[in-house]
Amino acid sequence: MGLAMEAPTWPAITDDEAAGVLGRFPAAAPITRLCWHSPRPFSAATLIDTTSGALLLKRHDRRVRTLAGLAEEHGFIAHLARAGMPVPDVLRTADGAGAVATGEWTYELHRRGVGDDAYRDRPSWTPFRSPAHAHEAGVALARLHHASHGFDAPARVAQPLVASVSILSAKAPLARAAAYIAARPALAAFLQGRPWRRQLSSLFAASGDGLAQRMADQAPLWTHNDWHPSNLLWSEDGKVETVFDFGLADRTCAVHDLAIAIERTAFAWLELGERRDDNLADPIAALSLLAGYATIRPLDRDTIDTIVRLLPLVHIEFALSEIAYFAGIVGDRDAAALAWEGYLLGHADWFRSAAGKAFLARLRGERVI
Repeated sequence: MGLAMEAPTWPAITDDEAAGVLGRFPAAAPITRLCWHSPRPFSAATLIDTTSGALLLKRHDRRVRTLAGLAEEHGFIAHLARAGMPVPDVLRTADGAGAVATGEWTYELHRRGVGDDAYRDRPSWTPFRSPAHAHEAGVALARLHHASHGFDAPARVAQPLVASVSILSAKAPLARAAAYIAARPALAAFLQGRPWRRQLSSLFAASGDGLAQRMADQAPLWTHNDWHPSNLLWSEDGKVETVFDFGLADRTCAVHDLAIAIERTAFAWLELGERRDDNLADPIAALSLLAGYATIRPLDRDTIDTIVRLLPLVHIEFALSEIAYFAGIVGDRDAAALAWEGYLLGHADWFRSAAGKAFLARLRGERVI
């Protein structure tokens, strides 16, 4: 949530723990070593060298991901693989399950994907290294959207840390946000005493006009919903070789996924408040991503305008989910406050600044078809 180094939320996976879990997957070869532990905040993961290649073991608190929740993700991954999208293989237990539960944890096991984890040591949601990487990420996202067609599973069951689109697609977004909050007691308790209705109403009034109808016109599509460079593996010549981490995937639409991708990658958000507003954004990265996407799936002017209208608000529902996670599951009110003030309100407020308006105008005016 910031530039300062933080201790991991979840304890690292141990050698004995990994051996016990891998023993439940017949295709997993014997472990030689645990060679890396992920610093990402919402789960614990370790890259494991075995006598037959590398595996990634990921562990979740069961309040975050149940076996059923992981099965939703794995069903989407399997569909993408059948459609030719390069995604890591999900290993299965003897009875065909893609995940196992032990005590308070659930575990999933993947083969390591092909490619270089070039952004592994960078914080999540930090910008691309180059416009070329942004362009290739756009190409890969368009291919993922092509591959997603035909996957007709319903939207995911309500659970923490999923980037759905229920609020922005509502004709009365404040009422839908209130229902979303009321259904999550920890989130409601955290917001009690804050002027959240007034603050959200102000955001919707400033940026949400006509958005519900635009969203209603979009074709539903299962999407990645966390498109940033550290969820991609790269070739030596800068192409995307593997896409991974579908933990936030859900049934949304292509323009929502594109707006999420830009919001995740075209801004130095971790430096919000520490550098000038007009030096925070990288419109070239956003335009390069859209241009790469358009080489596979052409983007007309109305689609671009919808993405631009989405950008100031597209993060709101996931931000609320993060606050519920921090306030309820983790019990970290400071992180919850940062997610509310710095993430949900701060990002939206930036788009109302002169620099934010200039960024949106640049995207709206550039030809990417």
